[in-house]
Amino acid sequence: MRNPKSQMFAEACAMLKQAEQLHRQFFGPAGGTGAATWEPPVDIFETEHEVTIITALPGVHPEAVRAEIEGTTLIVTGIRPMPAAGRRARIVRLEIPYGRFERRIAISNRLRLTAKELEHGCLRLTFTKAS
Repeated sequence: MRNPKSQMFAEACAMLKQAEQLHRQFFGPAGGTGAATWEPPVDIFETEHEVTIITALPGVHPEAVRAEIEGTTLIVTGIRPMPAAGRRARIVRLEIPYGRFERRIAISNRLRLTAKELEHGCLRLTFTKAS
């Protein structure tokens, strides 16, 4: 009879291995297709008069980010380059996503972009609600 603790530990290790494989599948290199390889996380805050969208983009240069509005969709795109240390080295673990990113967020057509800044690795877009 197997020890229940050992069996639970083995199952947990198997689940972690599967999670790592899925992570590599979704955040791995695009293979030259030009398609986005990852989606940055966002936080959205709303007050009576404004909506603020914060997109986490650590290590992304301001000139490498585009924020566009197409109809009722905010599209944030850009590239997060591989750091110099990773370009010629054997990758042992790759958990931080690199390459082309794109994030699409549905927004109201009553919002007007009033402020845009990339600071401390976060793109902050502030929209004013139209009356």
